[in-house]
Amino acid sequence: MITREELIKIGQFNKPHGIHGEISFSFTDDVFDRTDCPFIVCEIDGIFVPFFIEEYRFKGEITALFKLEDVNSEDDAKTFTNLDVYFPKSYLQTDEEDFSAPGDFFIGYTVVDVHHGVLGKIIQVDDSTINILFVVKRDTDELLIPANGDFVVSIDEKNRKIEMNIPEGLIDL
Repeated sequence: MITREELIKIGQFNKPHGIHGEISFSFTDDVFDRTDCPFIVCEIDGIFVPFFIEEYRFKGEITALFKLEDVNSEDDAKTFTNLDVYFPKSYLQTDEEDFSAPGDFFIGYTVVDVHHGVLGKIIQVDDSTINILFVVKRDTDELLIPANGDFVVSIDEKNRKIEMNIPEGLIDL
């Protein structure tokens, strides 16, 4: 059984496109195009269900048209309208060399600095600017730490920890 903790949200299906089962998809991350995962996941009646991708094509910078296996008509595609689309974390690349996992992947991870020790847990990822920030809950306040691959020493997916070497003075801001 697939659980929410195993997934990240990558977008939402919109409406059917045409009569052959294609579905318009607005995505926040194109991870489906950067990995070899053959399926996406949708929540239906409280259960996470995988759907295999037959093909897809980009329609714009944040939109694609998906054709899922066994979805062969406009009526079949209508059942996906407004469903959130998730992607399995197990297919993501998260090593320090290629720090390209979508931000939601790291929510709940503990941030440990090599100089200051445990800083807290990532509660949010602020991607409203070009410089993506981890929002880290620390005791009674929050830290904003750049999600920069140059600062990452190691990522321990099993224990959900990111070890970082944060430049001096950045934590004090």
